[in-house]
Amino acid sequence: MSVCETASPLVQSPGLPKSAEGDPVFAEPWHATAFALTVLLHQKGLFAWSEWAETLSREVKKPGRAQDGSDYFDAWVEALSALLASKGVADAAGLLDLQKSWQRAAEATPHGTPIRLENDPQRQSL
Repeated sequence: MSVCETASPLVQSPGLPKSAEGDPVFAEPWHATAFALTVLLHQKGLFAWSEWAETLSREVKKPGRAQDGSDYFDAWVEALSALLASKGVADAAGLLDLQKSWQRAAEATPHGTPIRLENDPQRQSL
């Protein structure tokens, strides 16, 4: 981090995987995207860090979560979705529909090709 960059308090999120230097690490590109989106929404004032930490902590502690933390970013996205719904930014049912659409698009996309929402066969008929 350069001298002029300010660390987000989100780096202190419970359970966030970190490097030896304390920087967040991401196993998949979508993990970094989810993190960046959350940081941006926090910086824009949509929610306080304490509100985020409480929401994420509840999600991470839900029964059925992987004991090894391998589903940490799944919990992250669930927590962010819950916050967006509670703030009226997104409809929970709409988020679920969009998630399903992305899944169908991924399943319909040939290996090595970027996944695009328009690849969802059901979306094309809409």
